[in-house]
Amino acid sequence: MRRAIYPGSFDPVTNGHLDVIERARRLFDEVIVAVAHNDQKQPFFSLEERLELLQKVIGDRDHVKLAPLDGLLVDFAIAQKSTAVIRGLRAISDFEFEFQMALMNRKLEASVETIFLMPKEEYTYLSSRIVKEIARLGGDISQFVPVCVATAFEKKLKG
Repeated sequence: MRRAIYPGSFDPVTNGHLDVIERARRLFDEVIVAVAHNDQKQPFFSLEERLELLQKVIGDRDHVKLAPLDGLLVDFAIAQKSTAVIRGLRAISDFEFEFQMALMNRKLEASVETIFLMPKEEYTYLSSRIVKEIARLGGDISQFVPVCVATAFEKKLKG
């Protein structure tokens, strides 16, 4: 079985993330969407909330699983018997960071390949950071995220 890991903070999951998941599904027998816990970031949604939102959005999609990710990505990939890591690239600015990470992961574990996938053109400007900024400033994020995510933002911002 060809299994891939698609890691990220998914804070929040965007339509661009969903596009990359669909592209990965066509290439692999199974895709594990790994929701990262990162001590360096202050997430808007908790790990549990992010997993719950992804579950609502992905539902029972064939060949897609969700899992929390804590620790080294390559260790997680080996534990999941995955041969690839999926990373989304939107622009040249993403490439430099992602390229360094891919090389480091290869150094740590040569059996895990990094595959770069580009989302549809309409999502190349989209990032979780920008979505959070728009939402915090009272803008409409409904065209950038699934309905349940926009609703969750609205509830959380209203307190």
